[in-house]
Amino acid sequence: MSEKDIVIEGVTLTHPDKVLYPEVGLTKRQLAEYLAAVAEPFLHHAANHPLSLVRCPDGIGDKCFYQKHLSARMPKGFKTVAIREKDGGKADYLYIDDIAGLVGAAQIGALELHLWGAPKDDLEHPDRLVFDLDPDESVPFAEVRTAAGDLHDVLAAADLESFAMVTGGKGIHVIAPLSGRNNWDEVKTFAQGIAQGFAAREPDRFLATASKAKRKNRIFIDWLRNERGATAVAPYSPRARKGAPVAAPVSWKELARLDGANAFDTVSMAKRLKRLKSDPWPGYKHDKFIGKATIKAVAAA
Repeated sequence: MSEKDIVIEGVTLTHPDKVLYPEVGLTKRQLAEYLAAVAEPFLHHAANHPLSLVRCPDGIGDKCFYQKHLSARMPKGFKTVAIREKDGGKADYLYIDDIAGLVGAAQIGALELHLWGAPKDDLEHPDRLVFDLDPDESVPFAEVRTAAGDLHDVLAAADLESFAMVTGGKGIHVIAPLSGRNNWDEVKTFAQGIAQGFAAREPDRFLATASKAKRKNRIFIDWLRNERGATAVAPYSPRARKGAPVAAPVSWKELARLDGANAFDTVSMAKRLKRLKSDPWPGYKHDKFIGKATIKAVAAA
């Protein structure tokens, strides 16, 4: 450990004054302090789920890459779980379960943390349903907000309580916690049916295929986050984008007042958590099950 190294939550940070976000001057130390500040709510959602990291060791102005497996010289807070892959073999995937693992993300320049939809102890049964409302650049954020509300109402009709998260980019995630009694095929079929239903009813507003060419003036309802091995950005994760925005859980009432999906950054989110008097996602419980009749009805609609 050199004289310039520091320790935060038991994690040694080398080169703590390295700037990771040049536009705002955010350093590795400051990123680690942010992650420590949001550790409790972050881990509530992402602990013990396999992760995919977006690493930018020299900041967002330099090379970035995805990582989902353990490599040499990673902080001890990162742990592994063996997962069966499509080819039948197994590979060790990353996960964290404590604050040291989260702060360790700053040490290796992991500027985004994306999580599986299932916990490591029950990988074949997702505990969350995620729709990513991904708009074309021409679509005003007000229309994305309205779309999120429409999706919330449709899910409520299926007895699923859903929650909104602005992504730190330009879209909104609508997330419904699940009990873990449905398998991947059931959840994926249900999500696909919901997305295709929106696209069929209002083709001028929505599409359910990831076609950049067809997305003009529309919102892509990305339902593909709900398949085995897919990931979605974790609540409270920073994003590898200019300004150090973060993925922010918000209440439906608060969402109606926001002007953009990048409304919060690492500084404002840390302050937000100190002043919040209540959880922005009250009632977030893994207790809902998607019935087979509902899945069939949605798929056939």
